Amino acid sequence: MSKRMLILAPHTDDGEFGCGGTIARYIEEGWEAHYVAFSGCRESLDRKLPPDTLIHELGEATSVLGIDRSRVQVLDFPVRRFPELRQEILEVLVKLKANIKPDLVFLPSVDDTHQDHQQVAQEGFRAFKATCMLGYEMPWNNLTFTTTSFCRLEREHLQKKIAAMKCYKSQSHRSYSSEEFILALARTRGTQIGVPWAEAFQLSRWVM
Repeated sequence: MSKRMLILAPHTDDGEFGCGGTIARYIEEGWEAHYVAFSGCRESLDRKLPPDTLIHELGEATSVLGIDRSRVQVLDFPVRRFPELRQEILEVLVKLKANIKPDLVFLPSVDDTHQDHQQVAQEGFRAFKATCMLGYEMPWNNLTFTTTSFCRLEREHLQKKIAAMKCYKSQSHRSYSSEEFILALARTRGTQIGVPWAEAFQLSRWVM
């Protein structure tokens, strides 16, 4: 039986940036991937764009990584209001645990300073405390980030990550979505473990 991984993204594109290369590699190796974005982020969009723009872009991006669209969910939590909706988020996570039964969960680092990311990290730990969990990196949000786990990547995994990020045309102005930045970060993390490319994670829980 294939193993299941669950990617928890507070906002659209968080999962692709945080662990897109690892997703591509694991799917290549036979893992079943499930992706849940907690917000379609319509509040953050340019008003000239349709409100579902990011939802469509996420569908394209996750397909590039190889995730079956039937395993991608976009919820409707409002941006920057996750802390006041803590209980509702926890209840969603508990249901995801029961329905998906993941072997591995990717979620934001506990040291991520964005309030929405913090809430998903905290409630995710509560819901999946008996499951292996890795916190992914958002360099612009992390006050600190402990690189306690790494995933070796090949260039083709990074190319899928870059292609996925390019699906977010509405976010192309953001510096973190550039190919140069993605490759530079992967090169830095690879150097830490003596390989050309890698993604780094903060170990939240590892169950042997």
